[in-house]
This record gives sequence, structure tokens and C-alpha cells, in this order.
Amino acid sequence: MTRNHPQPSRRAVLGGAAVAALTVAAGTGTAQAGTKTTWPTEFPLPDGFLPEGITIGSRPYAYMGSRANGAILRTDLRTGEYETVHPGATGTASIGLKLDHDGLLYVAGGGGGTARVISSRTGRLIRTYQLTATSGQFINDVILTGDRAWFTDSRAAILYGVPRDGDGKVRSLPLTGHWTQTPDANNANGIVTTPDGRGLIVVKSTPGELYHVSLKTGTATKITLTGADSVVNGDGLVRIGRTLYVVQNRLNLISVWTLSRDLRTATLTRTITDPRFDVPSTAARYGNRLYLVNARFTSPQTPETTFNGVAVSL
Repeated sequence: MTRNHPQPSRRAVLGGAAVAALTVAAGTGTAQAGTKTTWPTEFPLPDGFLPEGITIGSRPYAYMGSRANGAILRTDLRTGEYETVHPGATGTASIGLKLDHDGLLYVAGGGGGTARVISSRTGRLIRTYQLTATSGQFINDVILTGDRAWFTDSRAAILYGVPRDGDGKVRSLPLTGHWTQTPDANNANGIVTTPDGRGLIVVKSTPGELYHVSLKTGTATKITLTGADSVVNGDGLVRIGRTLYVVQNRLNLISVWTLSRDLRTATLTRTITDPRFDVPSTAARYGNRLYLVNARFTSPQTPETTFNGVAVSL
């Protein structure tokens, strides 16, 4: 995910244009039964919402965070209707977010340098972790492992592991090995677990690289790309097995990669585009669909700017 930039026009109303037949797949969540074809493939969001992150659990509800004020919406995938779960507050942001099996949302706080834990059922703020200074950093995305929620910082070569049991200390994991921090640019962005769950895969938006990161040491090994030179503007990641989906926001496409068993190489198998994409930032899977939010980074970011999300078939 990226910093606040301009957004897309509301091309989305419930129902909308037919989905292009795309093969997309999902991220690290629970696989659900097939999605009914009558469910909407476009859904509106509030004007000025500035969406970026999206997460879906085992039930047909998508949770989306706002860069404008940290609010979190819940959209019913069966109807496209939304409600506010967490109202947010002036000066906060909700960037990447993930839902766990207990109904807790782990939320990246962007420029505020925080990680927040929020109840998806009541909207109550349960805990706040101040991971970094309140300026100069950008806590961007998050993935859940067995005992921790791991957060990326796009402006520093470090990952943060927040304990999921509410006890213990935050673990700081400096990125070493092949990792070289690019100054004055978004670096670490989307994050998923490796197929064996023992490590992490991180996309470096600038200049567009993938890394395999050891959870034990923080050693980042660059994954050699075959079929394309880079994944520039890489934002949200979704992984199913050894298939990795990279949302390349300003390119309005998703690149689909097959990871080698040793995670040393990734081979491009296809790219996915859709006329409804308007700088999509992140994605989440439910059933046989991938749901994305249009962040519209290249459009005016005003209270009147319209926003939407779209679904494409797997």
C-alpha cells in the first residue's frame, strides 16, 4: 500500500458491469465455498473514504480501512451494502488490515507509526502499539502468523512483530541480506507468509522486487523474477499455495507468479487487467472471487471523491 495520493471515480454501483473472466487467486486466508454468481461484483464506498486495505475472513464480509480518518467499514458481499464498524478519529489512518479467527482486526496505522487491534464485532479499540516515531515512517501492511502479526514499514528496513495473545513485547526484525533501502521512496509494502509458514514474502514497491525473509534472522533473499523485469508499484499481495498475486496499483493490473519450491525464483504466468480497475491497492479472497478496493491514487483526494471496490472471478 502506498501513501495518500489521488483516487478513482465512482464507477461502481451495485451489480454493475459484467466481470471480465479473470483468473485470480487469493491470499493467506481461509478458503470458502464458491461465491454465488448473483452477488454484486461492484460495491460503493463513501465519498472521500480513501480506501486502501481489505480483508475477508470465513464469512462473507469484507473489512476496509480509511486513509482519511482510520475508519473501518464492513461490506456484506451478498448485497454490497456497507456499515461503519469503527468510526476512526481525526489524525489516524487504517492502511493494511487482517482479520483473525477470533474476530480481531490488526490494522497498520500508516504515518502515525502504530499497529492497532480492533474488534470486528463491536468496533472497540482494544490495543494500540506505537511501533515507530509519529513521523518519518509509514506502517503499511500486515500478515498474521501463528503467534504474531507482522507489519511492514515502507520507510525503514525493518518489520515489526506484534504478539497476538496481547502479552509480551513487540519484536523488531531488521531486514538484512540482499535488502537495500531506497531513500525517499516506498520500500517494503505488501506481505504474506511463505507456503510452509516459516517465513515471509515482502514486495519492495520501489524499484519493484520480491524478497523471502527469514523470521529467525531477518535475512532477506531477493527472489529472481522470470518473465518480467520487476513488480514496480507492487502493493497488496495474495498467495494461494505457490501462486503469488501482486497488485501493481498504478499499472492497474495484477501479475500472477509461480514460486519455486526453494523460493529462489518466481515465474510470471499471466497478468490480469479489468476496465473497472482504478489504481487498486490490495485484494482479498472469498470463494471463487478476488475482491479489490480502488484506491484512486491518481485522482483528486477530496471529501467529494468517489470510491468503490470490485470483484473478479478466480
